[in-house]
Amino acid sequence: LICVKTTIGVGAKKQGTAGVHGSPLGWDETARLRQEAGLSGEAHSIDADVAAFYKQRVAERAAAAAEWRKLPHDDAFAARLAGSLPADLASLVPTYAPSDKADATRKLGGAVLGSLVQRVTALIGGSADLTGSNLTRIAGDVDYQKDSRAGRYLRFGVREHGMAAVCNGIAAFHPGALIPHCATFLNFLQYLLPSLRLSALSHLGVIYVMTHDSIGLGEDGPTHQPINAGAIVRSTPNALFVRPADGNECAAAWLIGVEERARPTVLALSRQGTPQLDGSSVAKARRGAYVLAADGGDKPSVVLVGTGTETALCVAAAARIANARAVSMPCCELFDEQDAAYRASVFPPGVPVVSVEALSTFGWNKYSHVQIGMSSFGASAPAPKVYEHFGITVDNVVAKAEALIAKFGSNAPPTQIEL
Repeated sequence: LICVKTTIGVGAKKQGTAGVHGSPLGWDETARLRQEAGLSGEAHSIDADVAAFYKQRVAERAAAAAEWRKLPHDDAFAARLAGSLPADLASLVPTYAPSDKADATRKLGGAVLGSLVQRVTALIGGSADLTGSNLTRIAGDVDYQKDSRAGRYLRFGVREHGMAAVCNGIAAFHPGALIPHCATFLNFLQYLLPSLRLSALSHLGVIYVMTHDSIGLGEDGPTHQPINAGAIVRSTPNALFVRPADGNECAAAWLIGVEERARPTVLALSRQGTPQLDGSSVAKARRGAYVLAADGGDKPSVVLVGTGTETALCVAAAARIANARAVSMPCCELFDEQDAAYRASVFPPGVPVVSVEALSTFGWNKYSHVQIGMSSFGASAPAPKVYEHFGITVDNVVAKAEALIAKFGSNAPPTQIEL
């Protein structure tokens, strides 16, 4: 451990105090410090030799750039610099049917990445020493090393904040030429939050692959179970939080991340398995929310909306309630960007809504009248037991929905979403 001891505001009369941290020195003090440092001129002037040095450097680098542009570049390289993506991008991802095997969305997401990485050569990324859990290293990947730079997999080590900062730098270097992705557990997103915030603030299209996305991770318990992570990202301007429900939605999530070059995308992926849902759609999922199952036509008795692995609970519960509708909502932010007619087609005005997500319920009152989710930290137990303990079950969804229908009766409840 190298400790470097410094003095804040060295040379100033207030050196070593908070007075030089958040307050200006003042004109007189600035002039005195400049004089002691041998600098001439006004407080904000630039010495001639400093100005001349940087002017020369600008000219040298401009000349070097001009020479580089004269070099022969093939069409593929030019397309990379332009940030071009394959015209058939949407056809590169796998699709799934209800008969396909249930699986964890982290595994399904890894399969989608594997289908994209060969053709989308701009993709480069890695994991914070959780490769075996995040499943972001595809068979045949080569690690990037200082003496072997052909690889596109980065071994970031156990340093989430540094990992995300590196990805910000990659994204900023030549926007679109490289598409960085980085991975860890969703709960550890809070270690990298300053860098994620900078991604959003600086319009950098970093893809954050965050696995073990809920209390469904089970025995690792409250220290690893993310409760507030989704609410943090959803409340961050210019950021997307995508929590897919099955393989088709994982395909949509990766397509969103690859195409979004001016804002970061957080993919929240499960440890536990989930079925391939009847009616799930890559194209529809890219709109943020869509109707999965509807027995009530344009005027259902209730709407059950879920994200991630809880969407399957909504589908099962809707099958037990007359005229109920199940909605999958992988990305609230993208749904909010749809036109009013589409939003109303998913959440019809005057229809009661129950939301189900094994994360914090914070923010869900924007869409639903009753929220089923987490208002405390989690617990250490097998995933099914944890879900049962916190009431995130089909039986409880049915009970809450039927109580909500009975509460309003023939009276239309207030519409929660803005139309």
